[in-house]
Amino acid sequence: MKNYADLIKGRKSKIGIWGAGFIGFSTMAYFARRGVNGIVVDVNPRRVDAINRGEVDIDGLEGWLGFKVKPLIKRGLIHAVTDHSRLLQPDVLVHFIAIPTEKDGRPYLAYLEDVIRKIASAPTPDPKLPPLVIIESTLTPGTTDKVVVPILKAAGKVIGRDLLLGVAPRRDWFVDDTKSLKDLDRVFGGCDAPAATAMKQVLSVVCDRLHQASNHRTAEMVKSFENAYRHMEITLANQLSLAYPDENIREALKLVGTKWNIGTFYPGFGVGGYCIPLSSHYVLAGAKKPGELTILSDTIRTDESINQLIARSLIARGAKKVGVLGLAYKANLKVSILSPTLPFVQELKAAGIEVQLCDPLYSPEEIRRIAGVEPFDYPKGLAQFDAVAAIVDHDQFKRGSDKALKNLGRCRIVLDNLGMWKDRAAFFAKNGIEYHICGDANWLGPVGAGSAS
Repeated sequence: MKNYADLIKGRKSKIGIWGAGFIGFSTMAYFARRGVNGIVVDVNPRRVDAINRGEVDIDGLEGWLGFKVKPLIKRGLIHAVTDHSRLLQPDVLVHFIAIPTEKDGRPYLAYLEDVIRKIASAPTPDPKLPPLVIIESTLTPGTTDKVVVPILKAAGKVIGRDLLLGVAPRRDWFVDDTKSLKDLDRVFGGCDAPAATAMKQVLSVVCDRLHQASNHRTAEMVKSFENAYRHMEITLANQLSLAYPDENIREALKLVGTKWNIGTFYPGFGVGGYCIPLSSHYVLAGAKKPGELTILSDTIRTDESINQLIARSLIARGAKKVGVLGLAYKANLKVSILSPTLPFVQELKAAGIEVQLCDPLYSPEEIRRIAGVEPFDYPKGLAQFDAVAAIVDHDQFKRGSDKALKNLGRCRIVLDNLGMWKDRAAFFAKNGIEYHICGDANWLGPVGAGSAS
């Protein structure tokens, strides 16, 4: 068997990337940095044009990468297309699938099915050098055997002869440049031994620490399982806060985290993004006996209701006009998928509360379209609100905090999700503003004012 890494590093063959989002773009960039030619296909023509101009059309991604992409494009190592047929040419030896596997907050496989059908439509390759397909997207356990393999077989493809297939989910954390494709431990598993060997060869080009699973089914489970663990731990922090409403659970959990084998998680506005809130759904959807996973079911129920409960707590304390800081689910990352801001805002609006939102990463039109509320300017716009929910600690909010606080003349209560203004507690007390970091004593009002349905 030829060494797939040597072929792509020697530029005798190319890699093809399906999807130019955070995962696909970074895969392409890291391989290009190692001298590998890559072609990426995306349905967004604006993004494709931006890539070919040498631009990174994803806020914050180039800073996370830590290197410039434009020189790689100028050298011809990266090219973007909207026509998927370019990836089906014989010179594309390795396919990375990096497309969304969720829609509207639930597992969704139509995009994956479409990509697999397209790959299956390619002409039969040289039997001595079958293309390698690596699925980087997070999958519901069992997806490869139940969805991917049947599509390939229906197209007459024989796995191991006509193509090699494996799973290698990504773990990157796009707000921390120390947690990257190069640095993080990465799990992979092939459908057979030749696939596993080829995957190790290819992934080793950019990944420093690889862990081979015994098969693709195990590799497929890892990403959902590890995020389901985090989902439960974060949600337990919120449940503890609900169970002990007049105690400072945040302080207690900080001390809990000093034990060597326990992570530190705090109460707050719930989780968001592509990974953690979806993983419990992936695990339940793939389980043979989902009824046994009562902990995960309870985790989902609590996490999906906590933001409505927080909104009701503000209403119970007399809030009439609420300013919200942050639409993205994470600081300095323009991703609003399953943002905890959205159900919070919707609950306030349903109760007739006036809500406005500020997020420096989003245009006014995007805020109106995604959140359904009017935007406001930070920090002067804070002057109009009697309550403020600081959900996301974008750098702009933290850098401008001293100046911003002077605009809180009408404000009577501040909920600070992550404690970005914790050093200004004296200011709040002096000005008669009830200030809470999520999880401190009575952050939901006296004995959980928002707990009533």
